[in-house]
Amino acid sequence: MEAGKVYSSNTVLQARKAVEQLRLEAGLERIKISAAAAQLVQYCQENRRGDPLLTGIAASSNPFKDKKTCVLL
Repeated sequence: MEAGKVYSSNTVLQARKAVEQLRLEAGLERIKISAAAAQLVQYCQENRRGDPLLTGIAASSNPFKDKKTCVLL
């Protein structure tokens, strides 16, 4: 098989995969940005009590807190 034919068949295969992916994406049901934003705000408000970025982490349960202090001699 010639190198040009192999390159051509690979290009055709890649193009078919791209077309298949685009068809899949075109068939997805989309929602309006305003509806998505409203859902996101609602989710954030409902889950704000459990969000460590908003409420902080208790020192006793923080895995990143140093166990011992640094002491210089």
